[in-house]
Amino acid sequence: MSGQSNLNGNWNYPTAMRFGAGRIAELADCCKALGMENPLLVTDPGLAALPMIGEAMAIVEKGGLKVALFSEIKGNPTGKNVADGVDAFNAGGHDGIIAFGGGSALDAAKAIALVAKQGRPVFDFVDEGDNWLRADEAKIAPVVAVPTTSGTGSEVGRASVITDEDNHIKRIIFHPKMLPALVLADPALTVGLPPHVTAATGMDALSHNLEAYCAPGFHPMAIGIAVEGIRLVNESLVTACEDGANIDARAKMMAASAMGATAFQIGLGGMHSLAHPLGALYDAHHGMLNAVVMPYILVANRSSIETRIAELARSMGLEDQTFDGFLNWVLDLRERIGIPHTLAEIGIDDAQAEKVGQMAVNDPTAGTNPIPFSAEEYANIFRNAVNGTL
Repeated sequence: MSGQSNLNGNWNYPTAMRFGAGRIAELADCCKALGMENPLLVTDPGLAALPMIGEAMAIVEKGGLKVALFSEIKGNPTGKNVADGVDAFNAGGHDGIIAFGGGSALDAAKAIALVAKQGRPVFDFVDEGDNWLRADEAKIAPVVAVPTTSGTGSEVGRASVITDEDNHIKRIIFHPKMLPALVLADPALTVGLPPHVTAATGMDALSHNLEAYCAPGFHPMAIGIAVEGIRLVNESLVTACEDGANIDARAKMMAASAMGATAFQIGLGGMHSLAHPLGALYDAHHGMLNAVVMPYILVANRSSIETRIAELARSMGLEDQTFDGFLNWVLDLRERIGIPHTLAEIGIDDAQAEKVGQMAVNDPTAGTNPIPFSAEEYANIFRNAVNGTL
């Protein structure tokens, strides 16, 4: 056909969301809407010790439902964490999951919901080929997701990142029905986050929007969402770090987080290709890793993305509407919110550079980086991020 182009794509968008300050009061109603009578609330140990978890469970119980707590989840959740959660789910006779917390809790909770009744270990559902078809959809437990950070956007994702401790690698677990059926996004739950956590998670949200924006492929809706997500980060992240009680900034960052995870169905890239192996090898915070490696990946990708980044700078209204202007905006933003400039500053050296490079090139996110880097090239980018060489 004359003039035919390759404007083809498979597009999916997020689930039902109840967004707004104070909407945690609707938690019992959300559970009931999904037919739950006895949900398991899955969170991390830090949150489990805070009043908000007891208050959330009280809301559920006041609504006439039973509820129990599972919180044995690491900062980078593992296959054992998921297996332990499955045991708790089945021992308690639960019929649904309340995924409550940051990315670690949400990822673990979604994985527990996926495998609890499948009779298979979680790594049988690694996002390779058609592994997801191994699951009986009718046996996947419903999930209400309640995010308490503004970074991963896992509440609107169809996958979880789970660490395979035996092989020291992060694996992506995928099934379309892992997408929570209902999200209760209450920005008031993020007010207590300390500035350094707000900064790291906020930069994670930026990385998702930015890598989606730069990914190859035709997905104009994802690109539009990513641009607005980046604009919201520009408008709100510094304020959220400096004035944690500013509910307007908190709400905009929570929206930007969900937007990033919605946009990155088009793909991610080198930031995540490095952050995943570094998280597995060094047990470092995922958002912080993305924040630190961000400018190094931007520079490495420059030849492919320079024009697009200049267009983004214009959309943001930056004074210097060039690639360098955007790069300087990233560097200035990181400095203002306390993000280190190098991986060395967070205790990571380059002794395992070759291993990191090989793991990065094998990571699923490498396939949608604007430039198909080799393992050696990823190793060199990693060394640059350790040493601060831009």
